[in-house]
Amino acid sequence: MPSSSISRAAAAFLASVSLSACATMAPEYERPSAPVAGALPYADERTEETGELLAWRDVFFDPTLTALIETALENNRDLRVATLNVERARALYRVQRAETLPEITASADYLRQRFGENASIGVAGAGGAAGANEPFVVEQFSATGAVTAYELDLFGRVRSLNRQALETFFASEENRKAAEIALVAEVANAYLALAADRELLAIARETAESQRESYELTRQLLDNGLGGDIDVQRARTAFERARADAAALEAQVARDENALRLLVGTAALPASDSAQTIDGVDMLCEIPVGVASDVLLGRPDILAAERHLRAANANIGAARAAFFPRILLTASAGTASAELSDLFGGGAGVWSFAPSISVPIFTGGRNRAQLAGAKIDRDIARAEYEGAIQTAFRETADALATRRTIAARLEASENLADAAARAFRLAEARFENGVDDYLSVLDARREDYAARRALVETRLAAAANIVALYRALGGAIPAGAQNSRQASSASGQVSPTR
Repeated sequence: MPSSSISRAAAAFLASVSLSACATMAPEYERPSAPVAGALPYADERTEETGELLAWRDVFFDPTLTALIETALENNRDLRVATLNVERARALYRVQRAETLPEITASADYLRQRFGENASIGVAGAGGAAGANEPFVVEQFSATGAVTAYELDLFGRVRSLNRQALETFFASEENRKAAEIALVAEVANAYLALAADRELLAIARETAESQRESYELTRQLLDNGLGGDIDVQRARTAFERARADAAALEAQVARDENALRLLVGTAALPASDSAQTIDGVDMLCEIPVGVASDVLLGRPDILAAERHLRAANANIGAARAAFFPRILLTASAGTASAELSDLFGGGAGVWSFAPSISVPIFTGGRNRAQLAGAKIDRDIARAEYEGAIQTAFRETADALATRRTIAARLEASENLADAAARAFRLAEARFENGVDDYLSVLDARREDYAARRALVETRLAAAANIVALYRALGGAIPAGAQNSRQASSASGQVSPTR
């Protein structure tokens, strides 16, 4: 072959290698369009979208709750598993990344071998051909450095797999962030539930004690010839019902504490526990949410789904590259000598160079099936990504829908509790003056008890709505939100956590 043809062939080969260093056979990635409306329902139209965000410490700043969250982030086993999954994905990425670099090994060998008199290989004795072979010893020293089976990644197969491992690592990190946000929200919800149930338990115990006093009073009246046995039985029924409610709520408080211990990951809860009522939990009461739904794309679970989509897209490049030849380079160089002193002397050098190429001719349809499977995996990842966006949109819309009416519900519950308390006091006064019978007192007490319970539950719903918005927005709240004390003092309105 003429030297000019050889030069052109070498130039073409080097050009293909250089181009392959920055290109793969993976399809160009395009982010799917969000399958949701561009605007969030019930959002704040006058709220400006800003990049400044508040962390969870600025959302939940109750001292006891903050301590619980910090302990949970340190000790919760589920979060620990998520963190270890990140480390595992990082290690796997490093393993895959090593495939893009040649593996160089070094070895040193020593061989000492003796051949006996009857060996077929030997040095003839003095007797000539008819004489016996003389025994002898052979020594061999060698030192070698080698490159073993380094693949020239001309078609981007290794780089596509490297990209897939990298995107999987990124996805695991986003999953860890999502697990952390979920844990913070779960601890806050568990703490709020514990506060609400403790408040309900206090109400039930107070009502049971009041019912007991009424029961004792009606029995005394009956013993003195006043009233009737029906009033005694009605008072007893109300007392036993209140006792049963108090016992059930006592068990519920214990279950709430157990759930909180599981989340926190420790056997003991903080001693300075202020969560005796919902009013005792200090947290944000108003979260500004802009209209644009693009803010949801920053949620860690959505980012993780997109990373999985990118990884599946990169895997298509590796499947396509399997249709093309693979070139492996194996080479070694070193020295060998019968004397250790001459190991690195002149004339002791040895080397070998063994390139190989494998061309897929017939694979029984395996490569086509792998490519088809990679494309299906990409389509599955796209559907999961779009589903994650739809789920995030629904969670945010639900939280905003609740926020839209929570102030009216809270005001109505407070008015109802106030009216029921007034009615109960009036019914007691009318009974003591002989105007009404005891049945009116029981009805009024039952309405008062139900109204007080409903008020606690509404306050819990209002506080839980803040947690739901925190979680739906990806664990970060736009700056400008106010805490409950600031908002109530600035506007004079009732705080949702009050």
